[in-house]
Amino acid sequence: MITNLTRAVFGALALTGLAAPAAAQSIDETVNRIFADSTGWFVNLIFSNFPGTSFPWIVGWLVIGATVFTLYFGFVQFRVARHAIALVKGDYSDPNNAGEVSHFQALATALSGTVGLGNIAGVAVAIGIGGPGATFWMILAGLMGMASKFTECTLGVKYRNEYPDGRVSGGPMYYLTKGFAERGLPGGKVLAVLFSIFCILGALGGGNMFQANQAHQQITGVVGQYPGWITGIIFAGVVYAVIIGGIRSIAKVTEKIVPVMGILYVGTALIIIAMNYHLIGWAFGQIFAGAFTGLGVAGGMVGALIQGFKRAAFSNEAGVGSAAIAHSAVKTNEPITEGFVSLLEPFIDTVVVCTMTALVIIITQQLVTDPETGLYLLNEAGTAVQTVGDTSGVGLTSAAFGSSIGWFPYVLALAVVLFAFSTMITWSYYGLKAWTFLFGEGETKELVFKVIFCIFVVIGAAAQLGPVIDFSDAAIFAMAVVNIIGLYFLMPIVKRELDSYLGRLKSGEIRKFQ
Repeated sequence: MITNLTRAVFGALALTGLAAPAAAQSIDETVNRIFADSTGWFVNLIFSNFPGTSFPWIVGWLVIGATVFTLYFGFVQFRVARHAIALVKGDYSDPNNAGEVSHFQALATALSGTVGLGNIAGVAVAIGIGGPGATFWMILAGLMGMASKFTECTLGVKYRNEYPDGRVSGGPMYYLTKGFAERGLPGGKVLAVLFSIFCILGALGGGNMFQANQAHQQITGVVGQYPGWITGIIFAGVVYAVIIGGIRSIAKVTEKIVPVMGILYVGTALIIIAMNYHLIGWAFGQIFAGAFTGLGVAGGMVGALIQGFKRAAFSNEAGVGSAAIAHSAVKTNEPITEGFVSLLEPFIDTVVVCTMTALVIIITQQLVTDPETGLYLLNEAGTAVQTVGDTSGVGLTSAAFGSSIGWFPYVLALAVVLFAFSTMITWSYYGLKAWTFLFGEGETKELVFKVIFCIFVVIGAAAQLGPVIDFSDAAIFAMAVVNIIGLYFLMPIVKRELDSYLGRLKSGEIRKFQ
């Protein structure tokens, strides 16, 4: 809840700031035009639909990959879930193993990069277009995505670089290079360089500028308008203070902030659901019925499926390869153990957090239905479900939260700021590791990237650079194109690791660490 003191502080900041001059707006427009003209083809390529459908091919690429890995590894996400939780608890952790962070810290760091605005605004968009049924397909895609995370994060640890001072560097750029070389396959280095370039672009845009921009909009929505550069400078200062210490510093922050923001958001959602407990059964009925009939929403069942798969893919980033960078820093001598831990990430991000958002929107009845037929009414354009107050995106989620308790939107605003901050510090690490892969390790080279990253925080909060963000989002999903190609060629290596570990675990060779 925003106090009067908080309002006064932000009000004072607003008075000290100068209104953005017309020249700044002109610069924004110029940058937008240049980017749109030069990179529009790339954005359109990545996010284009399959011919004759409204289904983005990149979503199909991710979902097909997740399905292949789920089948190839024998539904590993369900077979090892209990052991994965034991690993997170530290039951099998030897503190003397190589690496920089614990299993829990690695999981928290990776989660902080995926649990974010997509869980709040993105889910609302999916439900608004695809109806409640989109939730079912979102959960299904999230469950399958667990196998993709397992595959990439196992490889991330197996092929990481370990340095004498205890630091490590890992991720797709390393397993594409080393793994392809080990199997005698060509092209690994080229794929690694492409992945690194896309990762840096994605880190500066979608993992940085977009987060700062959305956080500023949420703050001004609560305390009133003031210049974005003020938010940018504050965020940049806090982000720099965290990332200057490397992955260990980032992990110490994320292991505290991720549980807090998760409990804050999910706890608030559960309170709203409990207040409307008599509608829980009805809500799940809407989800299942909508998944297979569409309940009259735009696109019917197919529309619900598309929106659900799209939201899951965009939210948990399974197959993108980014999380493998964070998980590579874990303290372990068994690469497969971090694969087990990482598969919990899509479950928490999509099956838990995204589903909470969907349930709150459905249960608070923000979607308008025809009282006679029970079907959902479409908006005037016929492209989405009509909502109470004609809200959409984060506005729809905020309205759902506020419908039960008036000050809950303030909690949501706080959650958005926390989500944005945690995403920025994690993506700074992803970008940094891609940067050092291309330009070499060293404190000076690392410092250069960290300063550049913080400068982009200020730019993101102060500017309105739509095409720049679109391009960076496309770069993030271009990472998935490169990464999944590599995973297909390297998954036999993961299979050998899996069979070996499970065999030793069953025989008693691998025991809990005392």
